[in-house]
Amino acid sequence: MSRAGRADAPRHRRRTAEGPIKVLVTGTEGYIGSLLPTLLLERGHELVGVDACFYAHAALYDARSPAYELIKEDIRRLRPEHFDGIDAVVHMAELSNDPLGELLPTMTYDVNHLGSLHVARTAKAAGVERFVYTSSCSVYGVAEDDLVDEHSAVNPQTAYADCKRLVERDLSALADDSFSPTFLRNATAYGASPRMRFDIVLNNLAGLAWTTGVIAMESDGTPWRPLIHAEDICRAILASLEAPRERVHDQILNVGAPGANYQVRELAEVVADTFEGCELSIGARGADNRSYRVSFDRIREVLPEFEPAWDVRKGAEQLREVLERAALTAEEFRSRDYIRLRQIEYLLGNGRIDESLFWRNGVG
Repeated sequence: MSRAGRADAPRHRRRTAEGPIKVLVTGTEGYIGSLLPTLLLERGHELVGVDACFYAHAALYDARSPAYELIKEDIRRLRPEHFDGIDAVVHMAELSNDPLGELLPTMTYDVNHLGSLHVARTAKAAGVERFVYTSSCSVYGVAEDDLVDEHSAVNPQTAYADCKRLVERDLSALADDSFSPTFLRNATAYGASPRMRFDIVLNNLAGLAWTTGVIAMESDGTPWRPLIHAEDICRAILASLEAPRERVHDQILNVGAPGANYQVRELAEVVADTFEGCELSIGARGADNRSYRVSFDRIREVLPEFEPAWDVRKGAEQLREVLERAALTAEEFRSRDYIRLRQIEYLLGNGRIDESLFWRNGVG
């Protein structure tokens, strides 16, 4: 039923791409989420952040982000009043990456699939018109085609990737005249962030190069991965929010720069070249058979405003400069501060969060 047919539907200002909007962003204390507020606020949009603050204890550097309202809450406990006056939602807050998903597969489905669906349903019931979901190219898994696009079959290999598939399916079923979801299948992120992560490939290689001077690959590095800088993901989100509704309604878009597909060994070579004196060795073929090359043609057609500003070489140079400035040590590099799996294990082991991943004594 359309919002006009509901007597209890909140009255929202219908916005266009021409004016500012009020955006609720989940995951603003995360790796990508901590980069998005500045971009949104500089464009004149209003912002409300939501985060469970699992990773808010550590920062690689001071980003001096502008102030905004932050709701410290688990996404599974968001209520309709949290969406009062909100025009659009950007949903990023999920349990991140495959190792964490495999450690806690049941909770990954509870948070990433059912939790995301709760956010979308609650937002829709509250009258929110636009919903940008940050999905992942990991849904392609082991690709049968040489180059996959948005019409290719998905083949998720992990709980994390499977949840992305399920959320896309279930949110698309919610799409109607009053609710427009957009699905951004992001390539693997890289680049500096105050809420840094070293459990993703380029960042991990850069951390190894800086702290040990050695990149010793356990595999032959032949699998393909698409990559995109975290700041460019934020640019894609902004372009989706500001685009006319008819362009992005119920659309899946692969997010990456043209030609931004790399073999893992290429990434290692770029990092080794960027960090002076770094030694690189290549191993034998590994057990991880995930390999996919992704077409990013469609996003250029749908969102011509989206212009990636980074490539992996510039990203590696940025990482070198940031790690040097932060004087990152090997102990810090391996710590829970920058590896999501270790932080969740720490919080569970110390009883800070319960088996359902809720804080026992309030957030943080």
